[in-house]
Amino acid sequence: VERLRGLRDEIHRDVCDRGYDKERNTFTQSYGSKELDASLLLIPQMGFLPPDDKRVIGTIEAIQRELSTEDGFVLRYPTKGEDAGVDGLEGDEGAFLACSFWLADDLAMIGRVDEARQLFERLLSLRNDLGLLAEEWDSRLQRQVGNFPQAFSHVPLIDTALRLTASGAYVG
Repeated sequence: VERLRGLRDEIHRDVCDRGYDKERNTFTQSYGSKELDASLLLIPQMGFLPPDDKRVIGTIEAIQRELSTEDGFVLRYPTKGEDAGVDGLEGDEGAFLACSFWLADDLAMIGRVDEARQLFERLLSLRNDLGLLAEEWDSRLQRQVGNFPQAFSHVPLIDTALRLTASGAYVG
């Protein structure tokens, strides 16, 4: 157990040292990269760092600046249109609804509960007449796209509802 704890601590230090861009005050998609990835929103949710850590807050704000669409939803990572992006795929994607729920969670965790509630309510408004969500939202076409229905969108919806309800920010 001690050996594994030591390894865990070593990995934690390595990620904090090599996966963090001090100039921009944000964690990055990979070591040496300047790109962001919405999975970074899971850092405080998984307990890697506490929500009040300046690096966590900086990462949340960087994702809002660099990965949010005009309606405030979150892209998974930057894409390059007709050019191949970091994932090797061409084309753009819609905003990933799970990632947008993660942003609402993080906003609540750092005390920006009104902003979290507003984002949550915008996400709820995307549901169809049966209350179901797809994987992504196309902001340009104003429609759900991708796999449908998508459990990966519904589980974070429940998590965010529970978090906001516990904080007193949402009574749905």
